[in-house]
Amino acid sequence: MSQLTEARPGAPAEPPPAAAVRRRRAVPPATVGLPLLGLVIAVAAWWLVTSGLHLVHPVALPPPQAVARSLAATTDVLLPALGITTWMTVAGFLLSSAVGVLIGMALAASSRVERMFAPLLVAVNAVPKIAFGPLLVVAVGFGQKPILTMVFLLCFFPIVLSTATGLTTTPADLAELGRSLNASWWQSFRKVRLPAALPQIFVGLKVAMPLAAIGAVIGEFYSDRPGLGYQILQYNGVGDTATAWAAILLVALMSIVLYAALSAIERFALPWVRATTSAR
Repeated sequence: MSQLTEARPGAPAEPPPAAAVRRRRAVPPATVGLPLLGLVIAVAAWWLVTSGLHLVHPVALPPPQAVARSLAATTDVLLPALGITTWMTVAGFLLSSAVGVLIGMALAASSRVERMFAPLLVAVNAVPKIAFGPLLVVAVGFGQKPILTMVFLLCFFPIVLSTATGLTTTPADLAELGRSLNASWWQSFRKVRLPAALPQIFVGLKVAMPLAAIGAVIGEFYSDRPGLGYQILQYNGVGDTATAWAAILLVALMSIVLYAALSAIERFALPWVRATTSAR
């Protein structure tokens, strides 16, 4: 008698062996090593362009050692500014995510709504957001409002687009399964359409996260909040470009950390995606 038995329909799958689970949870060395290698290559190229070959004037692009010294000397100013910019970035991103997902759901629910408002959304997204900066100060005043508004203007469109696309491209076999089970609209949305759209929604969220950091910095250009954008203008205005570049590097570091956190949330919230898609 053959030892292979045919699995019964609907029978629960056997859990994977513990060794396989440990292999999946282990972090490959390349996950950390390759980004560090890329960082070393970028810093080496930066040093070569500025200090090695002197292709760029140090006022325009200071060498990495000068930026490092400035960062160490101004941590009492730049670290609190980093906290302010991080909070503005996260708050604006969460606001954009909530509103963007709701707008995307509205566009996906009605083709008439999509035809009415999609051109307006494209038009707003096409306008250079920095052009709104001086107008935001007049419209909403100083403080947090212009920063959050700028983050929202930069972030909402990719979230709206990914949500609408995900909800309108449900796999035909899943949609047919819901209809065959006589699922209501809400049941079909909650059990079929939304789970199928979540990978696409997270694509829009990951596109919007770096844009949120850009929006926060641009908003701080026109705000009295002493975040990193404010500090970049101040130090650049007095000719201290090394400290201004140190603030720019902190913005880049913040963006990397927030993007990595969002990717971790995606892996935790959508465990089936990696199991049902081909890995590179």
